[in-house]
Amino acid sequence: MSRLLTLLYGSASYAIFLATFLYAMAFVAGVGVPKHIDNGASASLLAALAVDLALLTLFAVQHSGMARPAFKRWWTRFVPQAIERSTFVLVSSLVLLLLFWQWRPLPQVVWQLQPGWAEWSLMAVSLLGWLMVLTSSFTINHFELFGLRQVWLFVRGREAKDEPFVLRAMYRIVRHPLMLGFLIAFWATPSMTLGHLLFSGVVTGYIFVAVKFLEERDLVAAHGEAYREYQRTVPMLVPGIKRR
Repeated sequence: MSRLLTLLYGSASYAIFLATFLYAMAFVAGVGVPKHIDNGASASLLAALAVDLALLTLFAVQHSGMARPAFKRWWTRFVPQAIERSTFVLVSSLVLLLLFWQWRPLPQVVWQLQPGWAEWSLMAVSLLGWLMVLTSSFTINHFELFGLRQVWLFVRGREAKDEPFVLRAMYRIVRHPLMLGFLIAFWATPSMTLGHLLFSGVVTGYIFVAVKFLEERDLVAAHGEAYREYQRTVPMLVPGIKRR
């Protein structure tokens, strides 16, 4: 693939991710978009559960599967190394857009706060969660995380090098502040429906399993004793809880 096409592909993948991220904020909040977590095609309880769980499972399998080193080694036999991350970002975004499009609402109310300071406070906490996601990504190199750095280095004819393991900002408090931000954003809602509860509950379980049993294993393999010491001294997701 030529340098120009690589740059265009990486830029387009990032633009689609950015649009998906912004839509995700509105989808979960249930405002500002025509299709969100609490509206759409109606279905019976069992049908809605089946569709929604299938969509969440598809995302979990795709996202965790494509992120594993073994898959990357196989995948880069066919996909240029420079756009491997951009391709992962693009496919993840498309799967999420499919989830948003095909999600079946379960509108039964679990809790509903009355308009007022409590409602606005929870909305602010949710926005704080999204802000934590964004700032955490910049702390660990946002542009590498979403493939732009790899593309730019290829265009410049430079080789990508692994960055050293360094603790910065929120990563001194929890090992995965980006994931903690997602959890805060998903659960801090003044209006919790059964569909929102299903989404938040399943994603919470997925984050815990994927981080603890997949991502942490890969990080130990990459950084060795330095990451094991990090595990011993800094909690995984919840500040103050130092269980590995």
